[in-house]
Amino acid sequence: MDEREYSTYIVASRTRVLYIGVTGNLGARMRQHREKRFPGFTADYNCNRLVYFERYSTPGAAIAREKQLKGWRRAKKLALIERMNPTWIDLSEEWGKPVRLYSELPEKGNA
Repeated sequence: MDEREYSTYIVASRTRVLYIGVTGNLGARMRQHREKRFPGFTADYNCNRLVYFERYSTPGAAIAREKQLKGWRRAKKLALIERMNPTWIDLSEEWGKPVRLYSELPEKGNA
């Protein structure tokens, strides 16, 4: 039984240029976008901020959703992003960073 996860995702530049893609490893793909490992659209337009994603159990479902989103008008894509991520934060910004336990946080008044 294949327990992989596939993701359809939208990355954006700070000026909100959008790129829609699909991957079997979203964490690795986001590192590639941030490091501009592949020349082309996302590197040229600095699309390296994950603003939306959906997970699927099959690659076919993820690819079908990618095609559907790519066929949408820009306004509909923006509405989708803003419904789930109204401040356009980079959803992957903290991925891979060490997690601080609550007990490791400084006490109020001691910081």
